This record gives sequence, structure tokens and C-alpha cells, in this order.
Amino acid sequence: MTDVTRYEVTQGDQAQGDQAQGGQAQQDLARTAVDIRDLSGARVLVLGAGVSGPGAVRILHALGAEPVVADSRPDAVDLLREALRDGVSCTGISLDRAAELLGGTDAGGVDLVVTSPGWRPNSPLLRAAAEAGLEVWGDVELAWRADAAEMFGPRRTWLAVTGTNGKTTTTSMLEAICGEAGMAVRACGNIGLPVTEVLLAEPRVDVLAAELSSFQLHWAPSCRPDVGVVLNIAEDHLDWHGSMEAYAAAKARVLTGRVAVAGADDEIASRLLAQAPAPTRIGVRLGAPGPGELGVTDGVLTARIGDRDRDDDEVTLLPAVDVRPPGPAGIIDALAAAAVAMSVGARPEHVAAALRGFTVAAHRAELVDTVDGVRYVDDSKATNPHAARTSLLAGGTMVWLAGGLLKGADVDPLVAEVSTVLRGVVLIGRDRGRIAEALSRHAPGVPVVELASGDDVGAAAPDEPQQTMDRAVAEAARMATGGDTVLLAPAAASMDMFTDYGHRGRSFALAVGRVAGR
Repeated sequence: MTDVTRYEVTQGDQAQGDQAQGGQAQQDLARTAVDIRDLSGARVLVLGAGVSGPGAVRILHALGAEPVVADSRPDAVDLLREALRDGVSCTGISLDRAAELLGGTDAGGVDLVVTSPGWRPNSPLLRAAAEAGLEVWGDVELAWRADAAEMFGPRRTWLAVTGTNGKTTTTSMLEAICGEAGMAVRACGNIGLPVTEVLLAEPRVDVLAAELSSFQLHWAPSCRPDVGVVLNIAEDHLDWHGSMEAYAAAKARVLTGRVAVAGADDEIASRLLAQAPAPTRIGVRLGAPGPGELGVTDGVLTARIGDRDRDDDEVTLLPAVDVRPPGPAGIIDALAAAAVAMSVGARPEHVAAALRGFTVAAHRAELVDTVDGVRYVDDSKATNPHAARTSLLAGGTMVWLAGGLLKGADVDPLVAEVSTVLRGVVLIGRDRGRIAEALSRHAPGVPVVELASGDDVGAAAPDEPQQTMDRAVAEAARMATGGDTVLLAPAAASMDMFTDYGHRGRSFALAVGRVAGR
């Protein structure tokens, strides 16, 4: 592993690195069939009018292309048009019409397909696009190519954050550190604005702190972030990617730029770092850092950035007790954010000031209330077993509220590991039966309550998710005794019952309020 890029990097060194990165980006553009610099008049099919749709349409419009948007929801394109501004427009078509464009004689009328990241590669429309010889880009790929070609001013600095868990916290920390260092930075991607929107934002954003999912990275094959970090890799979205290998390969795409950062304590992330083509590779760990790493020495976050032969060459950042959220996951997130930010010029004092003032976002191990000596904690963002593990092992006895969509993940290892801390379990959601089976195998003495709801058949009434959550929290409260924690850490996605994890967390808070008599 090579030495960490020094935070004392000179402007000349930085410019040289940026120039090399920009030159590589230009070479990548030259090898593609579709030239982002010549989209004027091109007809581009945009699949999906949701979160990424408006930004994709705006940037295509700015490039002179003709966006044609297809969505399964009848009113989706109308809502997208309402979200557009400044004379930006698009044509809306049905998915059936999109299939005709891609699969029939009219396919030649489409020059490019831009897909929403949630669309699977094996979906019929995208298979039809491949058979028609069309390139398929995601919105991140679209933004990357436009920025690399300097279609909207000088090329930006891309800082990419991915991993199974901790992405949002790390990206938010990264934005705070870069902002403290005086950079014109914006958190984007899966949080804040889509990356396409940031390229058009005023005032100009020079540094993109981009949280990128495995879906987005799959559809961004040419994206080479200046600095990228893989925090950890655990089973998630296997139903989408098909295998752990494909999932990890998508995540590894952030490690192809100038600097690669990864969690050294995570087996898969560490292996991806060792294999990364980046000339500078930085590990972050909970223990004392080795040469070219960031870690924790005597309770203090430190960076080993000097001569690899000297043991005393460490830079102190801040005490671990000052990091929020507390605990191992929060510390790794802070170290990763510091490593990325210091690779583009942030100094230790910027790291310390930003992290001391940082507050964690909602639904991430958030204390909702304490009622009769029982703590109620909302970790609705724990949408996979790896994320739930952190909260379940945070200390004390737990009444676990879990369930939802497991997305192909195996819950048995988690249940076996946490069985000794469970006072009881309340299960909701479509895949609750799989968690119940794991509990029967690994924690047969733990009381388990399963609650059915209309989501089982895909016909839940509008108020039923809240009613189910009310019942779940009431059951959990009956199981808990003083000193316990009732923990919402579902280990599963929320979309079977709720709009998103935030909706689920707010529903939990409402239910806790009812238990408290409010």
C-alpha cells in the first residue's frame, strides 16, 4: 500500500494530478460510441421520471438533445414536467411505446438510453436497448461524461463514497470537512441533489461529495472519481446484482481514480483496495494506523502520513469521543471522510473543527424517547443485516423490531451473533417469516411476535402501515423492562409497507409517542 497523499499537497502538485485525471477522462470519452460533445439534436430515451429523471432531462436539454421520458406511472411524466423550469421540456411516452422504439423498426430514432439507477440490467427494455446496439448510461455516467468534456465549465473534483453501510454519514462528514477547508463543495448523488443537478447549480460547485449506490455505479462504467472510498461490503441488493461478486465489482469502481480509500478492517473492502489501480491507496481502521493509513491511537483519531520507516510520524486529528455518531461505525466513517478530504487539501484542523460540529442525520440510531426506563431507538436506516448488527451490539438488552424486504440477504449470521442480547423480537413486513425461521434456529428461547399486514398481498390500506407499527411498538413495550432498548433496526428495506426508511422511522416515532401517552 502506497503512502497517503500528504495534506501539505501544493497547488502545483494538485494541478498536476487534476491534469492527469482530466487527460484520462478525455481518453475514456474518445473510446465511446456516443460523444457527449455532440448530442445536439439527438433523441435520448430517459427511463424513469423519478428522482433522477428531472436532472437527466435538464442536462440533456442543456446539451441540445431531445429527451423522451418513459415511466410506468401514468402521471409521472406530468409531475416531472412540473418539476422542470426555465423553459426545459420533454416528451412523455408509455413503456409500451418505449419498447416499440427499442425493439422495432423505429429503434434507429433513439441515439442513447439514460436509465434510472433502479432499473435492472436484465429488464426487457434494457435488453432490447442492448440488442439494438444502443449505449445505456445512468444519470451519474451522464454527469461524469458532461463534466469530463467540460460542457459546463472547468472539470470538477469528484469525491465518491460507497459501501453497504455508512455512506450518507461519511458523505455528510466529507462535505462538512471540505466546507471547513473553504472548498465550494456539495453533497450529492443519493443525498441532496442528483449529480446532474449539481453541474447546473448556481453558484458553481467545484467539489462533488457524491454518495453513490451500487446501482448508480453499475450504470456509470467510465466514472473515475478523483478520490473514492469503499467503507465496507456485506450482503445487500443481491436480488438486483445476482451475486456478491457483481455487487462488490460495482462498488470497486470508485477506486479507479487518483486516490483509493477503504475500510481496512473489512475483509472484502480491504481486498478491493489491494487490487485497486489507484496509484495512492489509503486504509482506515479502528486500531492504530500503519504507514499510509488513518486509525485510532490511544483513543485519538490519527493519520500516518510521513516516512513509512518512522513510527512516530503521526498527525493527530481529534479524540474519538468527540465523533458523532459514537461507536465503531461512526469512527470509521469519520476516518474515511478525513482521508478523502485530506487527499484534496484539507488540513487536520479542518477535520477536527468539522467533525466536532457534526450531527448525525435522522433515523440513524436516533434516540426517540425514554419511557418507564426503556429507551426507544430509531435505526430505520439499517436496511440490511450488516447495518442492523451495529445497533444490536451497541450495548445492553434489546427488544428488536425488524422485518421488511431482505433483498436476497442471509439473516442467519446476524441472528446467531446477536441472539444473546435479545429480550424479544417483533417482526413485520413481507420477509418477516425468514427472520422468524432464523430465530427459531439460533435463538429458540427468545419470544417472537409476528404481525401480518395488507402488504403481504400488496394491497395495504393507506393507514395500515401506521396501525401495524403501532401494534409492533406496543408489543415491544410489553416485552421490555427498565434498562432495555426497543430498537427499530429492520435489517431490511421498507418499500413493502412504507414509502422509504424515513417514513418507517417517522411511523415508529409516532407509535412511541402513543406508548408514552402523547
